[in-house]
Amino acid sequence: MKDRIFRVNMTNLFTSIEEVPAAWAALGGRGLTSEIVAAEVDPSCHPLGASNKLVFAPGLLSGTVAANSGRLSCGAKSPLTGTIKESNAGGTAAQMLARLGCKALVIEGKPQEDKWYSLHVTPQGVTISEETELVGKGNFQVVDTVHSRLGQQHGVITIGPAGEMLLLAANISVKDPDGKLRSHGRGGLGAVMGSKRIKFIAIDPADSTIPLADPETFKKASRTFAKALLEHPVSQTLGEYGTDILINVVNEAGALPTRNFTKGQFEGHDAISGETMHELIKKRGGKVKHFCHKGCVIQCSQVYNDKNGKYLTSGFEYESIWAMGADCCVDDLDIIAEADHLMDDIGIDTIETSVAMGVAMEAGILDFGNGKEALRILREEVAKGTPLGRIIGCGAGTVGKTFGVTRVPVVKNQAIPAYDPRAVKGIGITYATSTMGADHTAGYTIATNLLNSGGHVDPLSKQGQVELSRNLQIATAAVDSTGMCIFTAFAILDDERCLPALVDMINARFGTSLTADDVTALGKRILKTERQFNMQAGFTSAHDRLPEFFSLEAVSPHNATWDFSGREIDEFWDF
Repeated sequence: MKDRIFRVNMTNLFTSIEEVPAAWAALGGRGLTSEIVAAEVDPSCHPLGASNKLVFAPGLLSGTVAANSGRLSCGAKSPLTGTIKESNAGGTAAQMLARLGCKALVIEGKPQEDKWYSLHVTPQGVTISEETELVGKGNFQVVDTVHSRLGQQHGVITIGPAGEMLLLAANISVKDPDGKLRSHGRGGLGAVMGSKRIKFIAIDPADSTIPLADPETFKKASRTFAKALLEHPVSQTLGEYGTDILINVVNEAGALPTRNFTKGQFEGHDAISGETMHELIKKRGGKVKHFCHKGCVIQCSQVYNDKNGKYLTSGFEYESIWAMGADCCVDDLDIIAEADHLMDDIGIDTIETSVAMGVAMEAGILDFGNGKEALRILREEVAKGTPLGRIIGCGAGTVGKTFGVTRVPVVKNQAIPAYDPRAVKGIGITYATSTMGADHTAGYTIATNLLNSGGHVDPLSKQGQVELSRNLQIATAAVDSTGMCIFTAFAILDDERCLPALVDMINARFGTSLTADDVTALGKRILKTERQFNMQAGFTSAHDRLPEFFSLEAVSPHNATWDFSGREIDEFWDF
């Protein structure tokens, strides 16, 4: 089916289908969402106003049989950071949209009436319907209701109560193959969808196949690519233990932020580790291997059951476990899993909200380690939109400002994730320079700093960190445009077969003749486009900095501080 742009104008409730402009034809995923936002959104606009646009785009290889190619990009101006934003999620939506011929779904405007709506995407376009039944309901009920209305084969993109309340940490959830949820987690894009008054988007299942310019070459390259992924030792470890295997690794490195970033190691690390979770899952009849989208060969996800063998959460990831665990000093996986489930249902980012909870603990709102009180706050405050719930639901920066906390781990108002930048200096450069606020996935230097993938750069030394982060951010921007999972990066870094096979698949899909240099050029173009948007929105190099306390407070056990000058950080953009 021919690729098209699907547009929805929520101001006049009008939808249309457009030809793909030539300038967008070679773009997908993050490359396309950022290009559309930069071209069509005024950088100075209010993120929750009518001038912002919400863009969904499957990757260049989404919908094909290419392994691990089912990621969906979502872009807008972020209400949390004020910068351009792309958030990436698994689930079923990317593959479905691609097979419907939807190269991008662009949602603009804002309803004039006080009503909520749903969208239904079909091969013929988008239908807008008023929605009354599901307003105020959680994400799991939305998915179940869409199943009963339209059938279980439909894709679902939804916001929970957090998005309806326009909380700055609200996410957008995507149905996965099991009818559970994956999330566009960072940057508050759920609030943007809520500002458009869209409760959910249903997507027709499509039986069409993606046209290939060269099917035989695609098949051969696809097999080579999948084999490289399967044979990489990091892929194998992730498939066995999930991303939570990193708890003990990062703790050993002294880089596991603990007690609101006051220490680099957590005494209760083993109780929340991937090894412990693996044994609990097996004992309780869950799934230790699981996929967030069809075609994933790594299968780093899992299904985590409670003590009675009943489903509790899935896609139980390192970042979420660290944030409610080590950062808040909670050493009970069951409490963390329940929090994960609650945040999925509320529709709020697990990293931002849990780090905000850690800052609230610093302020004395609740005690460090009090997981049960954290659960109460999620259920009775955040989900219901009480004053305290709205403060925490608007992120770590808001909590810090409200309660006068000085140790607030944010960059561009977005919470810093699960690696202390004093002990892994490469990721600190990524946090500082990312166009989207603190974001580990933007340039995952942990691969090289700690896991020795793509070589090794000493995590405690300043030497080589700017170049490492730059190269990884360029590569990541390009990979995010293909629809590929970030964990393909390990094989791309280490296996000489992998990148050529990826380029061959793109060429065989579109009949192009790209080279690896063209892929690098795409990554650079994306970063420069995003940075230009931010500069027009008022951001300068002064915003590419870590909070002051990282330079003033040493972190144990290495007694490390953040010691980069502004001039050294700014060298990142010398390309």
